[in-house]
Amino acid sequence: MLFFAFMKYTTAFLLFLCLTTFVRAQLPVDYAGKPFRDSLYTLGPQAIPGRVELAYYDLGGEGVAYHDTTPVNEGAALNHTSAHWRPGISKRTAFFRENEAVDISYAKDWADFNHPNKVDPAVNQLYIGWESDGEWTNYTVDVKAPGRYKIITVYGYHDNGASLWINQQFATRLTLPEDTGNWHNWTQATVGEVVFSRKGPHLLTLKYNAGANLAYLDFVWIADAGSNGK
Repeated sequence: MLFFAFMKYTTAFLLFLCLTTFVRAQLPVDYAGKPFRDSLYTLGPQAIPGRVELAYYDLGGEGVAYHDTTPVNEGAALNHTSAHWRPGISKRTAFFRENEAVDISYAKDWADFNHPNKVDPAVNQLYIGWESDGEWTNYTVDVKAPGRYKIITVYGYHDNGASLWINQQFATRLTLPEDTGNWHNWTQATVGEVVFSRKGPHLLTLKYNAGANLAYLDFVWIADAGSNGK
């Protein structure tokens, strides 16, 4: 009787270990970054399908969660100057992650909404700007449903040769189809497709170069995964 009880619990424990290993194996085993969280955002990994806010890149610092060519958050530094910290805007928005190097600002009345946009960003939308060649950001995401997804973004200016990688493997080129004429003239476009064949945690790496302001990536489910997913 004791033998069968032992085998029962041993089998359950081994199954738990296998499932845990399987889920973790979808992330690179040596990855030390952690999903972003602060006092207001506490949800953990951003979910797919859904919106991946690009300002919510992982915690972990230079060379782990991101690579930026300058040590200063250019957006936060600018927002400390006259007229850039707009009335009624919280410190969190104006100086978002100011002690890190990724350059982040927010959509402002006099810069982003004082002219017609083909598609407006949200008021106070956080975005990555001041982009330089070879920069990247990492995102631990939770894929809720395997499948093929189209990727939609709101962006300003022109194509910057961006690409998306899944678990450190190239997944798709992200093509910004229209030159809007300025970093603060915004539009929306479907910029690529990607396949997730398994649910659970994945590491997304957004690699980008000079040329655009990027706000977020919307992952919209369009079909079953098939056999060629990541």
